[in-house]
Amino acid sequence: MKNEKFLDKLKDQFPEIEEEGVLLADGLEEAFIGIGWQFNTKIAIYDMDKAIEILFEDSEMTMEEAKEYFDYNVLGAYVGENTPVFMQQFEHETKH
Repeated sequence: MKNEKFLDKLKDQFPEIEEEGVLLADGLEEAFIGIGWQFNTKIAIYDMDKAIEILFEDSEMTMEEAKEYFDYNVLGAYVGENTPVFMQQFEHETKH
């Protein structure tokens, strides 16, 4: 079940989210980054590393099992054009 506080905040910030058909990943609320647009379609975006960490912490899986589970069951799950995006952040070099 999705966290009600998370959903309330999400609807406050993105009021059109339900009517636009944005799909959310159950249980990965803490990995949610924001909303992206692709050809005028709104898509939920998640931090992939955080999502795997959540799977690891919320289960009895090893980290390797959590990664395999994520790859097969989350990344491998296409649920239509509004399928959430999972991203890995690019690390820029810092200037000194």
